[in-house]
Amino acid sequence: MRGLVRSSATNGKSSSGGRQPWDVGRFAKTVVFFNEPPSPKQLLEALLSAPAKALAGIMPSGGSSSSSSSAQQGGSVTTLLPASGVPYGVAVKGAGADVVLVTGATGGVGKRVVQQLLAQGRVVRALVRDVDKAKQLLGSLPVAAGGCLQLAAADVSQRQTLSRDMLDGVRAVVSCTAVKVQPKEGDTVDRAKYYQGIKFYDPEIVGDTPEAVEYRGLQNVVGMVTEQLGLEQGKVILAADEASAARWGALDDVVMGGVSESSMVFGRDAGEDGGPALVFRGRVSTDNSGGFVSVRCKNFEPLLSLAPYEGLALRVQGNGLRYKCIVRTDTNWDGIGFCRSFDTAAGQWQDIFLPFSEFIPVFRAKTLRDGTKLNPSGVASVQIMLSKFEYDGELNPAFKTGLVELPITGIRGYLKQPVTPRFVHVSSAGVTRPNRPGINVDQEPPAVKLNDTLGGLLTYKLAGEDVIRSSGLSFAIVRPCALTEEPAGAPLEIDQGDVIKGKISREEVASLCISLLQQPGATGTTFEIKSTVPFSQPWAPDTPAAARDWAAELEQAGLKRGVTGKTVDGVYTGKQPEGEALKQTAAAV
Repeated sequence: MRGLVRSSATNGKSSSGGRQPWDVGRFAKTVVFFNEPPSPKQLLEALLSAPAKALAGIMPSGGSSSSSSSAQQGGSVTTLLPASGVPYGVAVKGAGADVVLVTGATGGVGKRVVQQLLAQGRVVRALVRDVDKAKQLLGSLPVAAGGCLQLAAADVSQRQTLSRDMLDGVRAVVSCTAVKVQPKEGDTVDRAKYYQGIKFYDPEIVGDTPEAVEYRGLQNVVGMVTEQLGLEQGKVILAADEASAARWGALDDVVMGGVSESSMVFGRDAGEDGGPALVFRGRVSTDNSGGFVSVRCKNFEPLLSLAPYEGLALRVQGNGLRYKCIVRTDTNWDGIGFCRSFDTAAGQWQDIFLPFSEFIPVFRAKTLRDGTKLNPSGVASVQIMLSKFEYDGELNPAFKTGLVELPITGIRGYLKQPVTPRFVHVSSAGVTRPNRPGINVDQEPPAVKLNDTLGGLLTYKLAGEDVIRSSGLSFAIVRPCALTEEPAGAPLEIDQGDVIKGKISREEVASLCISLLQQPGATGTTFEIKSTVPFSQPWAPDTPAAARDWAAELEQAGLKRGVTGKTVDGVYTGKQPEGEALKQTAAAV
């Protein structure tokens, strides 16, 4: 079978709305499939856990009312700005209601990211190790209407300090975490020698190692935020394989005495170009006052969070009929469902996009008028239905009895289109240059020559980048050249391949990072940035710079996805996408 779609009306008794014997056995099979009795192992676990739960209910919690300003325990989130306070967990109305998490929020770039986000009225959650230091640095920042600053106490290098509670509502991350570097001769309290960025001081790493922060720390953060940010290619709910097919069962009109029947079967060659697909196959009859077939997946355990996604996307080969997609947020097999109808084009493969905002609450084909809305943060199951009825007694205008088939190659949660970077990371120019063939380290920035002395600083920064690139997140990685305290507004150069040298204002980098959250053309890119002002020439404009048009700057740069500038198996990939460069090298060999 190669994705053949059949839809035939039958005029005999089986579809005339007459009476046929009710198949009690099939009804019982349906009930059991969606209400499996507990296994012996589950019963034993329940019995063993009962005494512990009972004891916990009567014993005091043993918690302490005292609070700590350090990140040793983690999980602490407090509202710092505005002074009147927006309680943690209370939604902030307006366009900026989604939380932006900023790591390294007290560093040179991080504190500017926080400042600029607050000036835009955004809700910011700053991930900091030292809450007292954060209060001193960030506590007097101006906040535009709708803005809010919350502090989350955690250490990215310590996985146990990162709790899921501190990620509630987070829909974007600006990652500014970096190891602490200072002159060996020491620095001022405000780190003036390090921050100035022009004069060279013999550097050393202070505190945690580059491996702990730049690599392991990013692994910890990425691992924690993936569920909150969502995957660029979407969250797979149905895949075209046998394991996925086994999770779906029929839920037909036999539950109300009807005789229609259906199933979800795996077709090895039922998909596009002879590929695999799951086929929703059924025989629809209106006998016994029936008239619907459907397939539904077993309940997700635990419930599936689709909160970061815009809706569900289905890839189907249509047959000209109208179906319903039903999402349930409770585990009852006959509870409230949230429905969205969709039409299919006969014989055509098509993508069906169903925004969560358009699902309506329904119970047994009758809409609920109580204002209930679908909350995709806890999805129990998904169901596909072909029914004689739409809602509230209205007939389906594209319904037929008889045999029907709907090949499906995937159901997934999809991100808002077009997809923009949701994880923006500040790395460093030069990360691919240590050990690159042909590099003269004496002509490179000091960090390249001193990479080994600084504990593999650039090596671990590059490893951290790879963690992000392989995560499935929608991302953008910024590699600034030497960071300075100069004001923004200098002419800039944006490049790929990790070859440029120079300097760049921290103010400029912070502005770029925030803009990247709205730039679909930058999704999946890694690039370097510098000022074209000579390194030794100060940038001191007479007037403040006008707001930069980052969209135009990035478009002019012509950024390409997949370009890393890495050296792989002795081959420098340059400004080509890494995969393409390696294929060309392999072909040449």
